[in-house]
Amino acid sequence: MVHVVRSMTVNRPLGPVVAYLADFSNALEWDPGTRECTRQDHGPLQVGSLWHNVSELRGRRTSLTYRLTRMDSDRLTFVGSNDTATSTDDLTFKDHGAATLVVYEATVTFNGLAKLADPFMRRVFEGLGDELARSLPAAVEARVTPA
Repeated sequence: MVHVVRSMTVNRPLGPVVAYLADFSNALEWDPGTRECTRQDHGPLQVGSLWHNVSELRGRRTSLTYRLTRMDSDRLTFVGSNDTATSTDDLTFKDHGAATLVVYEATVTFNGLAKLADPFMRRVFEGLGDELARSLPAAVEARVTPA
């Protein structure tokens, strides 16, 4: 299992930050590994909404189906899965007036023989976490209107 946590402050108010990040299609703008991310259902965003995500890690592409499993005013959880892995992206938010603290937690559990890659993948995901700590605030601040 790989577990990565990053905290970052974005200079935008809580509500619009959560709304932007609740649409996982936007991961294309802030997740350094995402190459494609398309919503698979219609209607308002809600628990149960689905996305098809294609990520690239070290030159290999992999597809996961992500489901929004938690949608609170201060927390979002997405769970993606395929035959090789289950990935949980848990985002918590704390209001700081015109700014928002975002804590991003990624947990990836590999299945079967893919578990053997855990030590190597831990380093890969730590690097992605470092990139995300820069790309997520930049994307939010570019797309969300300031207070």
